[in-house]
Amino acid sequence: MPLDAPLAEPLRRALGERYLQYALSTIMHRALPDARDGLKPVHRRILFAMRELKLTATGGFRKSAKISGDVMGNYHPHGDSAIYDAMARLAQDFNVRYPLVDGQGNFGNIDGDNPAASRYTEARLTAAAEALLDGLAENAVDFRPNYDGTLEEPIVLPAAFPNLLANGSSGIAVGMATNIPPHNLDELISGCQALIKDPDLPDDDLVRLIPGPDFPTGGVIVEPRESILESYRTGRGAFRLRARWEIEELTRGTWQVIVTEIPYQVAKSKLIEKLAEVIQLKKVPLLGDVRDESADDVRIVLEPRSKNVDPEQMMGMLMRVTDLELRFSMNMNVLIDGRTPKVCSLREVLRAFLDHRRLVLQRRSQHRLDKIDHRLEVLEGFIIAYLNLDRVIDIIRYDDAPRDALMREEWGRTFPRAMSEADYVGPPPGEGELSEVQAEAILNMRLRSLRRLEELELRKERDALLKERAALDDLLNSDARQWKRIGEELEAVRKQFGKETALGKRRSDFAVAGEAEILAPEAMIEREPITVVCSKMGWIRAMKGHVALDGEFKFKDGDEGAFALHAETTDKILIYGSNGRFYTLLGANLPGGRGMGEPVRLMVDLPNEAQILDIFLHQPGTRMIVASAEGDGFIIPADELLAQTRAGKQVLNLRDGIKALVCKTITGDHIATVGENRKMLVFALDELPEMGRGKGVRLQKFKDGGLSDLTTLTLTEGLSWKDPAGRTRHEPDLSEWLAKRATAGRMAPRGFPRDNRFA
Repeated sequence: MPLDAPLAEPLRRALGERYLQYALSTIMHRALPDARDGLKPVHRRILFAMRELKLTATGGFRKSAKISGDVMGNYHPHGDSAIYDAMARLAQDFNVRYPLVDGQGNFGNIDGDNPAASRYTEARLTAAAEALLDGLAENAVDFRPNYDGTLEEPIVLPAAFPNLLANGSSGIAVGMATNIPPHNLDELISGCQALIKDPDLPDDDLVRLIPGPDFPTGGVIVEPRESILESYRTGRGAFRLRARWEIEELTRGTWQVIVTEIPYQVAKSKLIEKLAEVIQLKKVPLLGDVRDESADDVRIVLEPRSKNVDPEQMMGMLMRVTDLELRFSMNMNVLIDGRTPKVCSLREVLRAFLDHRRLVLQRRSQHRLDKIDHRLEVLEGFIIAYLNLDRVIDIIRYDDAPRDALMREEWGRTFPRAMSEADYVGPPPGEGELSEVQAEAILNMRLRSLRRLEELELRKERDALLKERAALDDLLNSDARQWKRIGEELEAVRKQFGKETALGKRRSDFAVAGEAEILAPEAMIEREPITVVCSKMGWIRAMKGHVALDGEFKFKDGDEGAFALHAETTDKILIYGSNGRFYTLLGANLPGGRGMGEPVRLMVDLPNEAQILDIFLHQPGTRMIVASAEGDGFIIPADELLAQTRAGKQVLNLRDGIKALVCKTITGDHIATVGENRKMLVFALDELPEMGRGKGVRLQKFKDGGLSDLTTLTLTEGLSWKDPAGRTRHEPDLSEWLAKRATAGRMAPRGFPRDNRFA
């Protein structure tokens, strides 16, 4: 191709058109359900293929491999595993509110285990699926050629009930998604009946009939009614769903919580793992143990740490940190007419179903009308044959072309004794000829049927057909009669799947949210004394009781003690790192004191290059002063030092190469600082700003070196320290060192410690 030859099509346009085709294909043929029957193409093809295999709800089972193979070979040219997974989901009563496939074998479970291979399982249709398919043989819907043009498949199923809302749906398309929760069919039928009577029914009344979803796994919906109403009005929203639990009393005043229903689409095994993790990490200290005693039903046992624990409080905490409570997001994005995606309200989805049912009713009625007309025409021929039986037999016996002879024959006007000319349904004999249909019917009639061709039988069948035809005519010509018939059909479905049946009984209840007061974790722990010990290499542990801090503690070889303090299990332990970050640990979560403890860096994200400068108790309401080795610092409330995550909280901002140095509790009205040059400065506390985070301001001016230490004091009481010999020294008059902040200061008093430390 020459370099200067023009391109047949710009790349931008070509990519755009092809991607648009792919997007439309994904939206229409894979991800979004049809509002009329609530099915995606793969599910519709599975049910249709099973119908073609005659796998009725009362018949036998067939291998799932045979079913998925037929679906793949005849209608759905995709992977057999995808087809089998879709079929298996239709059989899972914990995923589908009204299962459409009756499975025999291992079709998965609520634990999240996958179904067995298709060669090991069998399936057939359920009664609900047959209700969706009812009418396919009566021209109820249009058919289209399959992917290779050898067969035909329905574009949509007749759908005797609103399956989209009854079973819900979920899918992700290109640029859009859908997520519809399942509902109770009895309530949906009540909503449909109300819309039939009053198409302008207010949303409040409609939601009163359909109060919310009905999940297969039960649970308790605690979403406010106003929120539910808005979700159904707009087609978007969320439903807050909680597990169902009860208290089981044991001996000696003890008790345990039994979880009997878990939220929809939560794998029980994953939930148990999360609960075990909560116990291990002590996220909910009130919980002592968890056991799974489930068989066919769900039974998760939660044991409290103490019988004095409040059950509501414990479950409130667990619902915050586990999937015992979740929010099910709703996005009713569906193909409203089989082609156009639209986010629909509850009213629009039900309206689409009802309009579809009306069209199905009209088509089925017209189909039946055509059948009746054909049968009446055949009956006319039979009547003529009965009236002229000898002549008919003579023609059939001797004529070479009996059909044409029957059609050419001029038949007499003889009527049977019980049938007058006025009662005759066809053209009067002698004034008309047999049609081709009538002639063929007479020729195909069995000889044994001649004895039944009697006057009364013909008249009885004719009268019944005429009466049915008149009723169908009235039905097709009256909107009111059509909606009345649709209501009767819905009532028949209600009788089969309504609340009076085991399948149709509502499973998810409604309740007020009932937010229990969520206490802080330390408020739910039994208060016990502990001694916190941390080594120089960062191994921390909590020993029971208050052990003497100057006692002997064991450490690993090459390690030694660095920090020891008395605390309680309810205390929050603050760790100050040389990177300027503060980390928070709960006393109850520290490892026991029988061993050497655990590295702090496994509990918090303290970098390897950062050192632990101090470990102390958090004292609410106090103020602290933090400073860097460079001599910058500020005042910060102790409550601002608490960190909520493992990553800690950055408080002191540092330049590269500079490290944090000190953090002290403020107890006086002045601050004393000493630098590496042994010059000391005393200045008023109110000269320092109070901040939540930052670099701070300069505390003392250094010509060389940096800050060594600082302390707070009351100026009138002076300054005390211990000299190298261990004797307490006191300097009552500090006027010689008293100056403004950020000045150089003067040499420390005689006898001041050689390490330049106040304490």
